[in-house]
Amino acid sequence: MFKLSQIKELAHEVGFDLCGVAHYRKFEDDRAFLEGWIERGYASSLDYLKRNIECRADANLLVEGAKSVIVCAVAYKNSVSEGYPADHSAKVASYACTTDYHTTIKQMLFDLCKRLKGVNPAFSARCFVDSAPIFEKRYAVEAGLGWIGRQSLLVTPQFGSFVLLGEVVMTAECDEYDKPLETVGCGECRRCVDACPNSAVKERHIDTSRCISCATIERRGEGESCDLHGWIFGCDECQTVCPYNRKAPHFTNPRFAPLFNPVERTPDREEFKDTPMMRRFRS
Repeated sequence: MFKLSQIKELAHEVGFDLCGVAHYRKFEDDRAFLEGWIERGYASSLDYLKRNIECRADANLLVEGAKSVIVCAVAYKNSVSEGYPADHSAKVASYACTTDYHTTIKQMLFDLCKRLKGVNPAFSARCFVDSAPIFEKRYAVEAGLGWIGRQSLLVTPQFGSFVLLGEVVMTAECDEYDKPLETVGCGECRRCVDACPNSAVKERHIDTSRCISCATIERRGEGESCDLHGWIFGCDECQTVCPYNRKAPHFTNPRFAPLFNPVERTPDREEFKDTPMMRRFRS
């Protein structure tokens, strides 16, 4: 058994800005919502969302004997997150201006696990970043990090939605667990819904066939297209207008410093070779 306070202390030592721990449980309501969302065609060409749905709802299928899920978050807001000039025509989502977070966060999670194993040699777990089939945002809510906003992203009181997540699913119990936040949320605010130029943002879910981020990153289905409004990779339109994001501080972990600034000029291949933008060239 681990102490909750000890896990959080080690997570902060590794470089995470937020950490919470949720008790393992199945998410049947989320599974049913995802299945209905897919049936209504909102997944468009994102076939990977149609696979491993049972695993997403039940972390025990990923880690046998799962008892606890550690959810860690890093804030990444930078100057690009503030928005682009109206006439800018080569816009890049601010998270994609940094070293690929899949690699960075996975390394940080491995470091955390090494430290936890030092506390308890019997420690057994698996690490996941967002490409794995797990309801990470739901676990983040259960772990008290924030809530799911109208734009379908996790929103935290401290850093808004400019956070990147990683999870450790472990077979050990904690002496106590975090609880979902109360008395916070989006309220009546609909700025993210109104800001989406293609009306892709619905009520806490996305129509991926209209989403600029999906159109610039994912493989498109036959006949699918949407106006990109100057974005060449990703999209921050629904995030830039969020009140929580406007007041959020910039990143402090140096691993998430931007490698280039697309406001100043379009990056060359050498500058973005270590960023998420390389995904476009690998697919």
